[in-house]
Amino acid sequence: MSTPVPPECRDDLDALSRALLAVTGQTATHEVLQMIVESARSLVGAEYAALGLPDGQGRFAEFYTSGVSSEQWAAIGPVPRAHGLLGVLMHDAHPYRVVDVQTDGRFSGWPGAHPDMRGFLGVPIVDRGDILGAVYVANGPDVPEFTADDERLLTILAAHAAIALTRARMFERDRELTLVEERSRIAQDLHDAVAQKLFSLRLTVGAAEALALKGDLDRSRVEFARVKELAGSALDELRAVVTELRPPAVREDGLVPALRKHIAVIGRAHPVEIGFTSDCDGRCQLPEQVEDVVFRVTQEALHNALRHAEPSAVMIDLRTPETGVVLTVADDGKGFVDDPARQGGHHLGLASMRERARRAGGRLRVESRLGEGTTVTLEVTRE
Repeated sequence: MSTPVPPECRDDLDALSRALLAVTGQTATHEVLQMIVESARSLVGAEYAALGLPDGQGRFAEFYTSGVSSEQWAAIGPVPRAHGLLGVLMHDAHPYRVVDVQTDGRFSGWPGAHPDMRGFLGVPIVDRGDILGAVYVANGPDVPEFTADDERLLTILAAHAAIALTRARMFERDRELTLVEERSRIAQDLHDAVAQKLFSLRLTVGAAEALALKGDLDRSRVEFARVKELAGSALDELRAVVTELRPPAVREDGLVPALRKHIAVIGRAHPVEIGFTSDCDGRCQLPEQVEDVVFRVTQEALHNALRHAEPSAVMIDLRTPETGVVLTVADDGKGFVDDPARQGGHHLGLASMRERARRAGGRLRVESRLGEGTTVTLEVTRE
């Protein structure tokens, strides 16, 4: 027959359970740290509690308290240094308990506005041998000293606090990585889509302006109509980037019609022959991610050719065999002899195309000969 749990032990377990749930329920680091302090003070019935994270240079990078008002802290002054008894637990992974902190040889006093503290208990927060910080509790005069049970409870809380703190930091790192990736995506999309439209828009505006100055109003009106069309298309692309939608033309018309429309618009802005062939008409029944990648890579490869290669013709071919998807963009421009990733203005565009191909599980090849043009090939294998 099992032995009944004494009421005082049940109270301790209930208090510990509440404290652990409160601490582990947070995901933001500062919220976790403040909750540890509040839970430590409540768990052992202390008047005051604090938590410090060292900065490695003799100070606390962060210091949280409970039981000390903001007015008191303003009067006390700067955050304490990580020395004396507070600093001991930054180097010694063992709890420290004393009846009167002021009798300890390492006690060096405190500012006049600091509360009068006597009973002291400090426990390090340790994760796999590394001391992340320490949690401290203290009482004023005429309050019972901290017991071995208090130390045991606070040690358990500190162990779970280490897990919660590590978890919160991982969440924050993940959020930062997500933000970095999102910034990278937006930079790629802006470069791949919007920047191309704006480049063509600038050329068309120049042509319209030149025609207007010559007095050729009919042709200038045609060019200004193209300006309006390009501006509207750029606005649609920008909205798609901001809202993280698929390229609007692909979403609405399908891949091949969207490519034909894009090539037609770009072709009117550049005195270059742009040809397009495909074994697929309308919707190609490809995964959305693959269609998006094919469209964006076509945009970027075409943009690079028109802007850097000085070609007389660019030929685009899209094949969709059962084994996968093959996109080829070939120009007869000036080409280059070095690694294209080193070609100044090419760098972001080529890096963007390669990254898009990688995300879709494909690969990108760039072949070029000086004076003989460049061929960009995207291959994505069907799963």
